[in-house]
Amino acid sequence: MPSFLTRRALLSLAVLCLPLVLFWPLKPQPEAQAAQRPAKAKHGMVVSVSAHGTQAGLETLKKGGNAVDAAVATAFALAVTYPAAGNIGGGGFMMVYPGSGEEPVCIEYREMAPAAATKTMYKKDESIYSCRAVGVPGTVRGMALAHQKFGKLPWKDVVMPAVRLAESGFVIDAVLASSLNWIVSSADEFPELRRVLGKENGKADWRPGDRLVQKDLGATLRLIAEDGPDAFYVGSIADKLVATMQAGGGLITKSDLAHYQAKARKPIHGTYRGYDVYGPPPPASGGTCLVEMLNILENFDLKSQGRWSPQTLHLMIETMRRAYCDRARYLGDADFIKIPDFLTSKDYARKLVNTIDLRKATRSEELAKDIPLAAGGDSTTHFSIIDKDGMAVANTYTLERSYGSRVVVNGAGFLLNNEMMDFNWRPGITDREGAIGTEPNQIAPGKRMLSSQTPTIVAKDGRALLITGSPGGRTIINTVLCILVNVLDFEMDIRAAVDAPRLHHAWFPDAARLEEKSVYADAVKSLQAMGHRIEGTKQGDAHSIWVDPKTGEYDGAEDRRISGKAAGY
Repeated sequence: MPSFLTRRALLSLAVLCLPLVLFWPLKPQPEAQAAQRPAKAKHGMVVSVSAHGTQAGLETLKKGGNAVDAAVATAFALAVTYPAAGNIGGGGFMMVYPGSGEEPVCIEYREMAPAAATKTMYKKDESIYSCRAVGVPGTVRGMALAHQKFGKLPWKDVVMPAVRLAESGFVIDAVLASSLNWIVSSADEFPELRRVLGKENGKADWRPGDRLVQKDLGATLRLIAEDGPDAFYVGSIADKLVATMQAGGGLITKSDLAHYQAKARKPIHGTYRGYDVYGPPPPASGGTCLVEMLNILENFDLKSQGRWSPQTLHLMIETMRRAYCDRARYLGDADFIKIPDFLTSKDYARKLVNTIDLRKATRSEELAKDIPLAAGGDSTTHFSIIDKDGMAVANTYTLERSYGSRVVVNGAGFLLNNEMMDFNWRPGITDREGAIGTEPNQIAPGKRMLSSQTPTIVAKDGRALLITGSPGGRTIINTVLCILVNVLDFEMDIRAAVDAPRLHHAWFPDAARLEEKSVYADAVKSLQAMGHRIEGTKQGDAHSIWVDPKTGEYDGAEDRRISGKAAGY
């Protein structure tokens, strides 16, 4: 694809009347200018936050496994090598594009509220780091369902790479050493975490080149490999999990675990400039909001305006603002609430386009007068995979906050999520600082909390071309939007698209956040003149793959904002 540095000088006719100051030419982003080329391969590609996780997936492909086999191997490996977010005690969404004429599928394995949960169970100042914040984990059931539907290799074969990494250990890099030292030093109230992740006697003294061995986690993973997912949900692992809950005042029971099921759901499908876009359905908000935003932006000639022109940024901010308002108003677990179909329609997008003022920012309060307003992170990880037959997987999963609830199951070696905080904890209280209290995402027994996860696959003519996703809480959807706009509108190669600065607006707080804000000082001034509040940020970790439609070559780009590895063969 051509470089994103090529821009047209002319503006779209729709905005010619705007002041010229809004279109001050912008300097190209320095990092993108010096970007390395993406990793290239013909037969398979894996891109994740961990070199060890990527290698587990790649070796699975080389042994004859398909993209789902490799995804399961990568997911379990990341539970060992990236403990801040890789997990068996959390949940997520796996988008699968079979690439053989079959319809795409979303394997939904979002965590679930325990049967004893209630809408008003949390106090205003309750800690999010406790057993009471833990939702029923879904990851193991999710991996098992994906493998059952699509896998080729035996289950044990795809879990064993993680077992070996845990039992024998692996050499840690500077990023993981720093992360481990941070969590161990700040976990005085969690002795099991310090025991499992501390270096010696719970010390925060990890250095690059040290070997991290996790014997308890290795034994847990070995049981899952040999006995299947039931070992986690009804076997001895479940017993240990429930004992930990009881000791810490948590709500999860053996019945909650036994009744948990992952689900194969129909993805959200949209189109954008001739491409098919597939994202996860509720309880993920990502697919719905992404398609809604793309439908709005399709009405504008972004390419003619320039990627970093104030007008392109203005339109993207206004689009984000409207989609996130709808997220608060309508979205939650579709098994509990009715979600309107019109949110992803082109007609609805055109109505929203008519509410955008091309000259000035909309005040967020004006978009939702029906919602009463009160007076005034590294927690997730994503990986992308494609195999020799074109089967593609985009998987995002999480513990919620970095290292989740900080609760490690006694004797089992794995962290539990604090995903209950993704519900609207304070019913009816929505404020200008970003707290949401609307009804669709309030707590109910057995309900799945709303997620921003957005594993996405873009296809054309029956072939997956772009595989992407990101961590980052509510920023996730906008990170994915930026990647798609970079590639589909501005024809960046995948390396430049991943490196390029990102933009975020979440309705409330009523402020836009822009990476490399100082580089684009002129654009920021123009946006401020239009009424936008602009803040700086660091956003996302979007490990992505592009398939060259002409050559069929796979281009993989790890996101260098944290760490990662793209590798293929």
